[in-house]
Amino acid sequence: MKWLLTRLPRPRLLPLILVSCAGLALVKGEGLWRRLPGEGRIVASASASAPPVSAPARGSAQQAVPTAPGPDLVDEAERALLGRLRERRLEIDAREAALSAREAVLAAAERRLTTRLDEMAALHARLEAAERGRGEREEAGWRGLVKTYEAMRPRDAAVVFNDLEMPVLVQIVNRMREAKAAPVIGAMRPDRARSLTAELARLRSANNPVD
Repeated sequence: MKWLLTRLPRPRLLPLILVSCAGLALVKGEGLWRRLPGEGRIVASASASAPPVSAPARGSAQQAVPTAPGPDLVDEAERALLGRLRERRLEIDAREAALSAREAVLAAAERRLTTRLDEMAALHARLEAAERGRGEREEAGWRGLVKTYEAMRPRDAAVVFNDLEMPVLVQIVNRMREAKAAPVIGAMRPDRARSLTAELARLRSANNPVD
């Protein structure tokens, strides 16, 4: 056996290794060549179907993020707002001042009116008191005349009544008792007695109206 192994030719390892590497490289190159066209088509189709991203993304970002106003615009807006608020405050103060002045004028006018009403009430009370005093004095004077004529004899009183003015005569006879007035009227002239009777009826009708 040993003799046989020595007689066989020894294979050369280097050429075998080189041939194996070349075959392996060819196999790998063929596989890569077969795979590359399909992947290229897939990548190309994917890139063609996908919408462009860069430009819309920039546009949407510009639309989503508004530009902040500068400090000068903010200060100007604040100054304008403060100016409008100041003007509104001045208008309110002016209205309040006008209302206060109007209320003061109304209060003064009310005080003057109250004073005048009090003065008029006091004057009315004095006039009523004076009227009552005058009426009482007049009534006292009429009563004195009535007593005088009632104390006279009817014929003597009739002579005076015939020449007395009718308004005065009516007031005297109207206050006399009927028992004293009847004899005097009977002693008067007939025409004078008729006129006196008509005036007495008119006076008593006016003093005692019939509803």
